[in-house]
Amino acid sequence: MMMVMEINWTKELEPLFQQYGKRQHPLDYKNRYQLVVMVVLSAQDSDKHINEVAPGFFAAYPDMEALSRAEPADLQQHIGSVRNFGNKSKWLIKMAGMVGTDKHIPRTLDELVKLPGIGRKSANVIIRESGDTAEGIIVDLHVVRVAPRLGIAMQEEKPKPEKIEKQLMAAIPQERWNEAGMSISFLGREICRPTNPKCETCVMNPVCRYYREAKQ
Repeated sequence: MMMVMEINWTKELEPLFQQYGKRQHPLDYKNRYQLVVMVVLSAQDSDKHINEVAPGFFAAYPDMEALSRAEPADLQQHIGSVRNFGNKSKWLIKMAGMVGTDKHIPRTLDELVKLPGIGRKSANVIIRESGDTAEGIIVDLHVVRVAPRLGIAMQEEKPKPEKIEKQLMAAIPQERWNEAGMSISFLGREICRPTNPKCETCVMNPVCRYYREAKQ
C-alpha cells in the first residue's frame, strides 16, 4: 500500500480537477427525479443511449407519482431498447412506490442504496450531481481502469470497484471526493482509453505509473 501513498495525490490531481471537476455527468437530466431514473437505466448501457430514450420516458412519467402508477409492461414502449429493461422497469416502479414524491428522494448514501437498482456507484453519482456531501467516490468502469494506471490504486488482475474506492478515499481528502471520481472517469472517457491512450496530452503524465513504465 505504501507505493500508492508515496505521491501527494491531493496536489498532483489538481490539474485533473481543474479540467473536469465541475463538469456535469454525461447523463442529460433536468432534475433529481430524472437523474435517479437515468442512473438506474444507464447501468450496463451507454449514457448516450439513455439520453436518447429519456425524453419520451419523462413525457409519459414526469415525476415519481406518475411512475408509481405504471405497470412494468407500460414502460416497455419507452425503454424496451435499454439493456435489462425488464428488471429496470420493475425496479423503477418499486422505487417510485417507496419514495412517493420527488422531494422525498433520499440524499444520503445509506438511504439511496436501499432503493431498487441503486448500488454504491449509482448513489455516489446521485450525491455528486445533487451537490450533496460526498460519502464515497464514484468508481465506474473507467475509474476501475484508470486509477491503477495512474498508481493511485493497486494494480490487480481482477480489480474490484469497492477496493479501488477505499484506496481512492484513503489518498484523497473527503472534500474532493465528489470531484475525484468523475474527474478520473472523464479522463478515462477522453484520454486514458483502453487501447492507444493519449498519454502525451494527458495532464497526469508527470506522475502516471502507466506512462512512466511505457517510456522505460
